[in-house]
Amino acid sequence: MAVDLAEFGIDRNYDAFGCLFGVRNLANFRPLAADRGLPSDACALARARHAECDGDRATWIDWAQLRAVDWDEPAEGLDDRVHEYRRTRDGLEYVGKSTQSPRLARVLGIGGLVRGADYPPGTEWAVDERVFRVERMRRREAVPPDGRWGRVWAEMARAAKSCGDDGVRLVVWFDA
Repeated sequence: MAVDLAEFGIDRNYDAFGCLFGVRNLANFRPLAADRGLPSDACALARARHAECDGDRATWIDWAQLRAVDWDEPAEGLDDRVHEYRRTRDGLEYVGKSTQSPRLARVLGIGGLVRGADYPPGTEWAVDERVFRVERMRRREAVPPDGRWGRVWAEMARAAKSCGDDGVRLVVWFDA
């Protein structure tokens, strides 16, 4: 084991986890490497850390597979969350996404959750200075190359120079 993802500041990034590994896949991506288990040849440190955690949902992906990814590929389905934007003088500014928007739920006359996947693609609601949209994400949006994952990819590429693309892999596990 060369590097722990925590060293890159990777914590709860559910869009990336769904896109890459199928975990909490609210954006409805076809996961790249779901439920493969802990590799049988994982190093002792990785096996020990995995044994210490509460969950056992382990999987892995190698650098050769990551290099082949079409990062512009759209998710298979619509994002379960509605994307929210704020109107500004310069246009729309992204705020976030959620299934829990009391403001939007009131406008729609419903109580509780507003699931994007319950509406046609492109559905949009304007509420005061906010715009809510039903969207389909692309892999690049879930795992931006200039974000924290870009540092992980750079480290894997560096290691692949001496180990080969299929000799470098990312091994992860998640709480149950």
